[in-house]
Amino acid sequence: MSTAALVGVALLGGLVGVVVPPLALRFTDPQARPRPRRGAWVWLSPMVSAAVFGGLVVAQGDDPALPVFLMVAAVGLVLARVDLACLRLPDPLVLAAGLVALAGLTATALLADEPARLLGALTGATVAGAAHVLLALLPGSRLGFGDVKLAAALGLPLGWLGRDVLLVGLLLPHLLHGTLVVGLLAARRVRRDTLLPLGPALLAGAWLAVVLD
Repeated sequence: MSTAALVGVALLGGLVGVVVPPLALRFTDPQARPRPRRGAWVWLSPMVSAAVFGGLVVAQGDDPALPVFLMVAAVGLVLARVDLACLRLPDPLVLAAGLVALAGLTATALLADEPARLLGALTGATVAGAAHVLLALLPGSRLGFGDVKLAAALGLPLGWLGRDVLLVGLLLPHLLHGTLVVGLLAARRVRRDTLLPLGPALLAGAWLAVVLD
């Protein structure tokens, strides 16, 4: 992909980042809504969104499913912000991510005549969902079924890219989350019974798996 296209998509990501905070606010529990940020914080969401979009373009710019990845990423940015604010992954947003991925990848597979990749995407969703159901059912598990549904939705684009990407995308979020928990415990910022959101780690791990492919 050309430099101009890369810059254009990154700028698009920045624009998405502008609308992420107000959109996320609509799905956030009123009692958990953060105070309005000023100064440098105003630029954080656009910068993160631009980096997310830019990374996807650099890694998957030749994949016909790139627009689908970008749309899923846009919904994921809203989900991450809501989960960080109130430990919640709203079903409408998770459903939107899943439907965008399913419909977009189905259309891409039909247009590109690549039914095997669509089968891989469906297999990825099944494997990711089943694995996280088992994790959620383990004694003492803090994994919510919002996390399970999000993992299944993310399994679609991960499975589209193949078995290795799917495996990395399944393992990396829990490595990231576990490392964060250990660090926060060591710094005494949280206690053992403190609930922490897993959604951002699921999304970040999936993004890294795609970018590192």
